[in-house]
Amino acid sequence: LSLMSCISVGSLSAPVIEFLEEWGLESLEENAHSSTPCTKVFVNGVWMGVHRDPTNLVKTLKKLRRKDDINAEVSVVRDIRERELRLYTDAGRVCRPLFIVENQQLLMQKVHIENLNRAKEERAEEERKKAEGIEEPEDPDDPPPPRYEYQWENLIKDGVIELLDAEEEETVMICMTPEDLENSRLQAADIDPHENDTEADPSARLKAPTNAHTWTHCEIHPSMILGVCASI
Repeated sequence: LSLMSCISVGSLSAPVIEFLEEWGLESLEENAHSSTPCTKVFVNGVWMGVHRDPTNLVKTLKKLRRKDDINAEVSVVRDIRERELRLYTDAGRVCRPLFIVENQQLLMQKVHIENLNRAKEERAEEERKKAEGIEEPEDPDDPPPPRYEYQWENLIKDGVIELLDAEEEETVMICMTPEDLENSRLQAADIDPHENDTEADPSARLKAPTNAHTWTHCEIHPSMILGVCASI
């Protein structure tokens, strides 16, 4: 397994199926004699029906997943060539986290880092007081404020980090570092990001000569691709 990867524990498929029925999923009987090209929709390998607007359906599903309205481990895979949309809610899939990118900008902001640091400092202070045996007297009229909680799960619920399994990972564009996003923004503005590079640094990381400006995700760190025992 790669570093930071996790195994999906599985969730109910009923909420996903109910959503599909509300958003225009047509049964196989209704569409048996239709000449309009439709996309087949599968849930955990079972053909549930067809849909006439898969692009908007995929966008809506991903938006709901990032808002935590559907489980973060639900996988949304669209195969344009085969005209198939495959959704997975089952257990046992290997998922790994990635930063979400929109308009070539990370959705991860300083405020999220500050929230993590604040929660970490409060936990450390609480542990220090316990270790030193310091107990603050409790006033029933003025109870102490609850400890500030902001953890990894909050980043997923806030829609700045997304869990992708191996199959969905094949349908997205992942850059290695935020620097690649900056280069893409410069290239989109017809600016050469390497025009000021005087001489090549042999120890510098090789940059991808990308002409595409359609990144959808960014690695948390390039080394997270590797496993615990992997080496270069």
